[in-house]
Amino acid sequence: MIPVKTIGLIGGMSWESTATYYRLINEGVKKQCGALHSAKILLYSVNFAEIEEMQAEERWDDAAKMLGDIALLLEKGGADFILICTNTMHKVASQVEARLAIPLLHIGDATGERIVADNVSTVGLLGTRFTMEQEFYRGRLQEKYGLNVIVPDKNDRAIVDRVIFQELCRGLVDDNSRSEYQRIVRDLAKKGAEAVILGCTEISLLLNPDNSDIVLYDTTALHASQGVRALLSD
Repeated sequence: MIPVKTIGLIGGMSWESTATYYRLINEGVKKQCGALHSAKILLYSVNFAEIEEMQAEERWDDAAKMLGDIALLLEKGGADFILICTNTMHKVASQVEARLAIPLLHIGDATGERIVADNVSTVGLLGTRFTMEQEFYRGRLQEKYGLNVIVPDKNDRAIVDRVIFQELCRGLVDDNSRSEYQRIVRDLAKKGAEAVILGCTEISLLLNPDNSDIVLYDTTALHASQGVRALLSD
Protein backbone atom coordinates (compact mmCIF):
# COMPACT_ATOMS: atom_id res chain seq x y z
CA MET A 1 0.00 0.00 0.00
CA ILE A 2 1.45 3.35 -1.06
CA PRO A 3 -0.07 6.66 0.10
CA VAL A 4 -0.90 8.73 -2.98
CA LYS A 5 -3.27 11.33 -1.54
CA THR A 6 -2.28 14.57 0.18
CA ILE A 7 -3.83 15.75 3.43
CA GLY A 8 -4.34 19.44 4.16
CA LEU A 9 -4.07 20.47 7.83
CA ILE A 10 -5.22 23.79 9.25
CA GLY A 11 -3.22 23.88 12.47
CA GLY A 12 -1.69 26.14 15.06
CA MET A 13 -4.74 26.13 17.36
CA SER A 14 -2.55 25.48 19.29
CA TRP A 15 0.71 24.35 17.72
CA GLU A 16 1.25 21.87 20.59
CA SER A 17 -1.69 19.75 19.49
CA THR A 18 -0.88 20.26 15.81
CA ALA A 19 2.50 18.67 16.45
CA THR A 20 0.61 15.66 17.83
CA TYR A 21 -1.52 15.50 14.67
CA TYR A 22 1.61 15.52 12.52
CA ARG A 23 3.19 12.74 14.54
CA LEU A 24 0.09 10.54 14.73
CA ILE A 25 -0.69 10.83 11.01
CA ASN A 26 2.84 9.90 10.01
CA GLU A 27 2.96 7.05 12.53
CA GLY A 28 -0.35 5.77 11.17
CA VAL A 29 0.89 5.77 7.59
CA LYS A 30 4.11 4.06 8.58
CA LYS A 31 2.19 1.38 10.47
CA GLN A 32 -0.09 0.71 7.51
CA CYS A 33 2.47 1.00 4.71
CA GLY A 34 5.76 0.08 6.38
CA ALA A 35 9.29 0.79 5.25
CA LEU A 36 10.04 4.50 4.87
CA HIS A 37 6.51 5.61 4.00
CA SER A 38 5.14 8.79 5.56
CA ALA A 39 2.19 11.06 4.86
CA LYS A 40 2.01 13.73 2.18
CA ILE A 41 0.93 16.72 4.24
CA LEU A 42 0.28 20.37 3.49
CA LEU A 43 0.18 22.27 6.80
CA TYR A 44 -0.91 25.85 7.31
CA SER A 45 -0.24 26.89 10.91
CA VAL A 46 -2.06 30.04 12.03
CA ASN A 47 -1.11 32.57 14.68
CA PHE A 48 -3.34 31.31 17.48
CA ALA A 49 -3.45 34.73 19.17
CA GLU A 50 -5.45 36.05 16.21
CA ILE A 51 -7.90 33.14 16.37
CA GLU A 52 -8.31 33.38 20.16
CA GLU A 53 -9.12 37.08 19.84
CA MET A 54 -11.83 36.30 17.29
CA GLN A 55 -13.25 33.64 19.61
CA ALA A 56 -13.29 35.94 22.64
CA GLU A 57 -14.98 38.70 20.63
CA GLU A 58 -17.46 36.27 19.03
CA ARG A 59 -16.23 37.26 15.56
CA TRP A 60 -17.08 33.90 14.08
CA ASP A 61 -17.72 35.19 10.56
CA ASP A 62 -14.21 36.66 10.49
CA ALA A 63 -12.81 33.35 11.72
CA ALA A 64 -14.78 31.44 9.09
CA LYS A 65 -13.41 33.68 6.34
CA MET A 66 -9.83 33.27 7.58
CA LEU A 67 -10.04 29.47 7.80
CA GLY A 68 -11.94 29.29 4.53
CA ASP A 69 -9.21 31.29 2.77
CA ILE A 70 -6.58 28.97 4.24
CA ALA A 71 -8.52 25.87 3.20
CA LEU A 72 -8.70 27.19 -0.36
CA LEU A 73 -4.93 27.72 -0.37
CA LEU A 74 -4.44 24.11 0.72
CA GLU A 75 -6.89 22.90 -1.93
CA LYS A 76 -5.06 24.87 -4.64
CA GLY A 77 -1.78 23.49 -3.31
CA GLY A 78 -2.92 19.94 -4.00
CA ALA A 79 -4.69 18.76 -0.84
CA ASP A 80 -7.27 16.04 -1.47
CA PHE A 81 -9.14 16.76 1.76
CA ILE A 82 -8.92 19.06 4.81
CA LEU A 83 -8.70 18.62 8.57
CA ILE A 84 -9.20 21.55 10.96
CA CYS A 85 -6.90 20.58 13.84
CA THR A 86 -9.07 21.82 16.70
CA ASN A 87 -12.51 21.08 18.10
CA THR A 88 -13.65 24.64 18.82
CA MET A 89 -13.14 25.99 15.31
CA HIS A 90 -15.48 23.32 13.96
CA LYS A 91 -18.07 25.93 14.89
CA VAL A 92 -17.30 27.37 11.44
CA ALA A 93 -16.69 24.04 9.69
CA SER A 94 -19.83 24.22 7.56
CA GLN A 95 -18.89 27.69 6.30
CA VAL A 96 -15.39 26.51 5.42
CA GLU A 97 -16.70 23.33 3.78
CA ALA A 98 -19.13 25.31 1.62
CA ARG A 99 -16.21 27.02 -0.11
CA LEU A 100 -14.36 23.82 -0.97
CA ALA A 101 -14.53 21.35 -3.82
CA ILE A 102 -12.76 18.75 -1.65
CA PRO A 103 -14.03 17.07 1.55
CA LEU A 104 -13.58 18.47 5.03
CA LEU A 105 -13.33 15.66 7.59
CA HIS A 106 -15.26 16.69 10.71
CA ILE A 107 -13.73 15.88 14.09
CA GLY A 108 -17.21 15.29 15.53
CA ASP A 109 -17.82 12.52 13.00
CA ALA A 110 -14.53 10.81 13.82
CA THR A 111 -15.54 10.89 17.48
CA GLY A 112 -19.20 9.99 17.11
CA GLU A 113 -18.53 7.04 14.83
CA ARG A 114 -16.08 5.51 17.28
CA ILE A 115 -18.38 5.98 20.27
CA VAL A 116 -21.32 4.39 18.48
CA ALA A 117 -19.10 1.50 17.36
CA ASP A 118 -18.23 0.94 21.01
CA ASN A 119 -21.94 0.79 21.95
CA VAL A 120 -21.63 3.76 24.28
CA SER A 121 -24.72 5.94 24.52
CA THR A 122 -24.00 8.50 27.28
CA VAL A 123 -20.79 10.49 27.24
CA GLY A 124 -19.28 13.37 29.15
CA LEU A 125 -17.73 16.24 27.20
CA LEU A 126 -14.74 18.38 28.15
CA GLY A 127 -13.56 21.25 25.96
CA THR A 128 -13.52 25.01 25.68
CA ARG A 129 -16.60 26.83 26.91
CA PHE A 130 -17.70 27.16 23.29
CA THR A 131 -17.52 23.41 22.70
CA MET A 132 -19.21 22.50 25.99
CA GLU A 133 -21.95 25.12 25.92
CA GLN A 134 -22.86 25.67 22.26
CA GLU A 135 -24.68 23.34 19.89
CA PHE A 136 -22.25 23.08 16.96
CA TYR A 137 -20.46 20.11 18.57
CA ARG A 138 -22.87 18.69 21.14
CA GLY A 139 -25.74 19.02 18.71
CA ARG A 140 -23.92 17.07 16.01
CA LEU A 141 -23.21 14.22 18.42
CA GLN A 142 -26.80 14.21 19.66
CA GLU A 143 -28.60 14.57 16.33
CA LYS A 144 -26.35 12.58 14.01
CA TYR A 145 -25.25 9.84 16.41
CA GLY A 146 -28.05 9.74 18.98
CA LEU A 147 -25.71 10.30 21.91
CA ASN A 148 -26.65 11.69 25.30
CA VAL A 149 -23.98 14.31 26.03
CA ILE A 150 -23.31 15.50 29.59
CA VAL A 151 -21.18 18.55 30.39
CA PRO A 152 -19.74 19.73 33.74
CA ASP A 153 -21.55 22.32 35.84
CA LYS A 154 -20.89 26.02 35.31
CA ASN A 155 -18.02 26.34 37.79
CA ASP A 156 -16.26 23.25 36.47
CA ARG A 157 -16.75 24.40 32.87
CA ALA A 158 -14.92 27.59 33.83
CA ILE A 159 -12.06 25.54 35.28
CA VAL A 160 -11.79 23.35 32.19
CA ASP A 161 -11.80 26.39 29.89
CA ARG A 162 -9.25 28.32 31.97
CA VAL A 163 -6.79 25.42 32.00
CA ILE A 164 -7.07 25.02 28.23
CA PHE A 165 -6.37 28.65 27.36
CA GLN A 166 -4.07 29.70 30.19
CA GLU A 167 -2.06 26.51 30.49
CA LEU A 168 -2.38 23.78 27.83
CA CYS A 169 -2.41 26.12 24.83
CA ARG A 170 0.79 27.63 26.25
CA GLY A 171 2.45 24.26 26.65
CA LEU A 172 2.03 24.19 30.44
CA VAL A 173 1.04 20.90 32.08
CA ASP A 174 0.25 21.30 35.77
CA ASP A 175 -0.35 18.44 38.22
CA ASN A 176 -2.93 20.45 40.18
CA SER A 177 -4.90 21.04 36.99
CA ARG A 178 -4.68 17.33 36.18
CA SER A 179 -6.17 16.56 39.61
CA GLU A 180 -9.02 19.00 38.95
CA TYR A 181 -9.73 17.44 35.57
CA GLN A 182 -9.70 13.97 37.13
CA ARG A 183 -12.23 15.16 39.72
CA ILE A 184 -14.44 16.62 36.99
CA VAL A 185 -14.25 13.38 35.01
CA ARG A 186 -15.27 11.39 38.10
CA ASP A 187 -18.20 13.75 38.61
CA LEU A 188 -19.34 13.21 35.02
CA ALA A 189 -19.20 9.46 35.63
CA LYS A 190 -21.37 9.87 38.72
CA LYS A 191 -23.90 11.70 36.54
CA GLY A 192 -24.10 8.73 34.20
CA ALA A 193 -21.31 9.18 31.68
CA GLU A 194 -19.99 5.84 30.44
CA ALA A 195 -16.98 7.58 28.91
CA VAL A 196 -15.65 11.11 28.49
CA ILE A 197 -14.75 12.94 25.27
CA LEU A 198 -11.56 14.98 25.42
CA GLY A 199 -13.20 17.59 23.21
CA CYS A 200 -10.22 19.89 22.97
CA THR A 201 -7.14 18.76 21.11
CA GLU A 202 -4.87 19.89 23.97
CA ILE A 203 -6.54 17.94 26.79
CA SER A 204 -4.68 14.74 25.92
CA LEU A 205 -1.55 16.56 27.10
CA LEU A 206 -3.10 16.38 30.57
CA LEU A 207 -5.34 13.29 30.66
CA ASN A 208 -4.78 9.83 29.21
CA PRO A 209 -5.94 6.26 29.91
CA ASP A 210 -3.08 5.79 32.40
CA ASN A 211 -4.38 8.49 34.75
CA SER A 212 -8.14 8.05 34.31
CA ASP A 213 -10.54 5.50 35.79
CA ILE A 214 -13.06 6.04 32.99
CA VAL A 215 -12.74 5.48 29.25
CA LEU A 216 -11.50 8.58 27.43
CA TYR A 217 -12.06 9.43 23.77
CA ASP A 218 -9.07 11.42 22.54
CA THR A 219 -10.43 13.52 19.67
CA THR A 220 -6.95 14.36 18.42
CA ALA A 221 -6.09 10.69 17.96
CA LEU A 222 -9.49 9.86 16.46
CA HIS A 223 -9.33 12.73 13.98
CA ALA A 224 -5.76 11.87 12.98
CA SER A 225 -6.81 8.25 12.45
CA GLN A 226 -9.70 9.42 10.28
CA GLY A 227 -7.17 11.36 8.22
CA VAL A 228 -4.94 8.29 7.81
CA ARG A 229 -7.88 6.21 6.57
CA ALA A 230 -8.75 8.89 4.04
CA LEU A 231 -5.14 9.12 2.89
CA LEU A 232 -4.99 5.40 2.20
CA SER A 233 -8.47 4.95 0.72
CA ASP A 234 -9.03 4.35 -2.98
